[in-house]
Amino acid sequence: MKGTQGRRRTTLAVALALIASFGATVPVHADDPGYPFRNPNLPVEKRVDDLLSRLTLDEKVSLLHQYEPAIPRLGIQSFRTGTEALHGVAWLGQATVFPQALGLASTWDPALIQQVGSAVGDEARGFQQQRPAGWGLNLWAPVANLLRDPRWGRNEEGYSEDPYLTGSISTAYGTGLTGGDPNHLKTAPTIKHFLANNNEVHRDTTSSELRPRVLKEYDEQAFEPAIEADAATGVMSSYNLVNGRPNTVNPALNDTVRTWTSQNLLNVTDAFAPGNLVGSQKYYGSQAEADAAALKAGIDSFTDNDTDSGPTTTAVKSALSTGLLKPSDIDTAARSVLSIRVRLGEFDPGSGKYGSIDASVIDSPAHRKLARQAATKAAVLLKNDGALPLRKSGNAAVVGPLADTLYTDWYSGSLPYAVTPKAGIEAKLGTSVASSEGVDRIALKDAATGKYVTAGAGETGAPLKETSQSGVGSQFDVFDWGSGIVTLRSAANHRYVGYNWSNFVNDQTQPNGWYVQQQFKLERQDDGTYLLRYAGYETGESWWSNPVYLGPVDADGTLGLVTEDKAAHYTKDVVRSGVDDAVAAVKGKDSAVVVVGSMPAINGREAHDRTDMGLAPSQEALVMAVRKANPKTVVVVENSYPTTLGALQKEVPALLWTTHAGQETGNALADLLYGDANPAGRLTQTWYRSESDLPSILDYDIIKSDRTYLYYQGRPLFPFGYGLSYTTFRYGDLRRTADGYQVAVTNTGRQAGDEVVQLYVHQRASRDKQPLKQLQAYERVSLRPGETRTVRLHLPDADLAHWDVTRSKWVVETGAYDVMVGASSSDIRARTSLRVRGETLPPRDLSAVTRAENFDDYSAISLVDEAKASGTAVSATADGAWLKFTDARLGAGASTVTARLAGATGTLQVRLGSPTGRLLGTAHFDGTSSPYSYDTVTAPLTGAAKGVRNVYLVLSKGLRLSTFSLEPVSGG
Repeated sequence: MKGTQGRRRTTLAVALALIASFGATVPVHADDPGYPFRNPNLPVEKRVDDLLSRLTLDEKVSLLHQYEPAIPRLGIQSFRTGTEALHGVAWLGQATVFPQALGLASTWDPALIQQVGSAVGDEARGFQQQRPAGWGLNLWAPVANLLRDPRWGRNEEGYSEDPYLTGSISTAYGTGLTGGDPNHLKTAPTIKHFLANNNEVHRDTTSSELRPRVLKEYDEQAFEPAIEADAATGVMSSYNLVNGRPNTVNPALNDTVRTWTSQNLLNVTDAFAPGNLVGSQKYYGSQAEADAAALKAGIDSFTDNDTDSGPTTTAVKSALSTGLLKPSDIDTAARSVLSIRVRLGEFDPGSGKYGSIDASVIDSPAHRKLARQAATKAAVLLKNDGALPLRKSGNAAVVGPLADTLYTDWYSGSLPYAVTPKAGIEAKLGTSVASSEGVDRIALKDAATGKYVTAGAGETGAPLKETSQSGVGSQFDVFDWGSGIVTLRSAANHRYVGYNWSNFVNDQTQPNGWYVQQQFKLERQDDGTYLLRYAGYETGESWWSNPVYLGPVDADGTLGLVTEDKAAHYTKDVVRSGVDDAVAAVKGKDSAVVVVGSMPAINGREAHDRTDMGLAPSQEALVMAVRKANPKTVVVVENSYPTTLGALQKEVPALLWTTHAGQETGNALADLLYGDANPAGRLTQTWYRSESDLPSILDYDIIKSDRTYLYYQGRPLFPFGYGLSYTTFRYGDLRRTADGYQVAVTNTGRQAGDEVVQLYVHQRASRDKQPLKQLQAYERVSLRPGETRTVRLHLPDADLAHWDVTRSKWVVETGAYDVMVGASSSDIRARTSLRVRGETLPPRDLSAVTRAENFDDYSAISLVDEAKASGTAVSATADGAWLKFTDARLGAGASTVTARLAGATGTLQVRLGSPTGRLLGTAHFDGTSSPYSYDTVTAPLTGAAKGVRNVYLVLSKGLRLSTFSLEPVSGG
């Protein structure tokens, strides 16, 4: 009772203080340039201290939303977090578009990536004079999420499945964005999306389960380098949960991320994620509780409710008035925000070091040249049976659905110009070339009425109708993107047909938008007719209740959405065969280039994982037909992810892969295909042969499920680090140096080229399961024919550490390590061994309180939140679930098991040797009303369990286990 009264008095005092502070005033001349926060010669912290002291609590709260309002009395402008800059500045108008992030990483060239980042940072500054809607200097890039599963819809946004490579590329890009000066930021990059965000299916409600080794050795390692190097100024928390807790309230935002740097960080939420805490995740009962928890976990800025900051500031003030937050919590977050704004030069004369950058940098000649260089270096030669490079003959053909177009993705900027593959090759050859998109042109005729689906002419098109017209206005080019999805481009105006929430209009230059409303399916019926099904992404949302089939909805034949029973049945008349057209274009030509791949808004994009890893069947058939018609066929695959490729890889003589590579795609491809550049990109992901090689996309335990090149034991289609060249390279012996290794590499061919020298390590023996090999260093080197260069690769012993779950610490084990260098993870050219004096992991001491999450193996176990604020527990998903604790020292024996349990009624068994091994004892648990309410139970253990043994804990379904211990026999 006494404690309750004390809490009430404290809450009342806080409330009164808040009421007073909301109305506080400051000097009317606080915007005087002589004030300390405007003095660029003072340390950042002193300037922040001064500015913070001049703000009212109301004003401090206003800083915590994405859209921070101006504070006129201090001469402070508005500020916005979140300008997209993944591979160029996006959504602000025309700006240089570089290759997709995956393509940038495929260069394996951090120096180049830093130049690209610097160019993007310059262009973000270039908009600062106009400040268009959506502009800001807090950039949401790079993306450090690991490409653990190639089916992830956002694969194009990441760099690699490997944490070391991801860390080095993100650090390079971020350094370019910041300008490399810790106290004067060109821009303030926010690294996305913390943490373990690698599936789009139910992305706001699924939990990524990370056992400690996966958390420490894999997922965190991708984020740490950029923060540690001051190449990023904060992280964005992701939508998903980790171990049952939403990342918006992940305590690691403070407890881990902020330990990686001495700088103040500005951590932000993903868009609308704070609302999910109360909505889809149902983690808190009110927005005040949710926002308070996020601030305490380490969030500084809320991205919620678009431009309307009202709900956020209201929730935060409510949390303050009820004691969920203290004014000091607001100061902490506001300090993080203001530190970045000070470092950006906002309060410096002339906006500081980078304030003079203007719009002249946007799409400058230097940036165009850099875009071409990046697109060239990013391409990966997958196969070459001597077909490449091509002879420069004007008697060439370029065909395929991507032969004469460039597509942008969700986070692309607007292309200032577009050099398509066809245009690039024509520029290279100095003449026009034969071309065909290789897609069918069709007419859809209503089988019941004989009328045709007709589109409008002119740029804006017109609503689709059924008419008696049978000319070009009723013809459509059908692009097949796989999984049954097609897009329809009107022959009347070369615009794509899309839904506009009312009817269907041919008015789009490419499929686009959040719901990509240009998607259709042609569903063949038993009588040979087709139903035209609308397949925009919104049709898959739970709130969609409209029908999805097309048919006439009024007297003039305008098409709209109707139920299946009222859908029009169409005959599909092929006006022009795409295959025949392409075959005619390539016959007799000296070379045929087929460009196939993806439309980046379809079948794999934010909010939509891939369900099919293959090339669209009609595209594969096109390649085969062209190859048959012209043996001198080479194939360019232009997409955003690994592809299984089927028989295509066996049948064609040459395969070149590129991501959607931006405005200079065509020039880069022409340089590569005709030998003016030598391909040297390398794959940053394993290319699997089949979806069957992969477990569920929701399985994040790469160690147990043998995911990525680190643990995968199968034979991939193309391995991690793979890529061919037009020349050859010889490696000398691998030699130890003071800080790593060196190897002599010689270009033994007739053409200059780049080799990506990759250093891998394998620990031969360990208490714990170790990677088959792990990238530890790499360098891209350029060599002239006959030239030899000594490549030095840094490898300190500390980099050999892995996470020891028995003591929750990094450890380098004593033992032998294989050190390998080569051209890919499977093409090892030289190797040696390394003896390391480190530690020998001791047997487990289970007499000490042991966290259940620190197991060595498991079955039917989920990792869950021990409490809402912090901690991880394990939960049994089936009866007989088990945890293994290897090499436990039991001494003279164990007499008692003590465990903290929550959840359902059940039992915890202690067994030796296996989940069905000798039973030492059983603890019975009566259950708790809340999964967060833990009771301690004990039970005696019987039998002489002595020495060092493998201990198994076997749990009933629904039981949650936080910690346990096995108390020794007295005197043992």
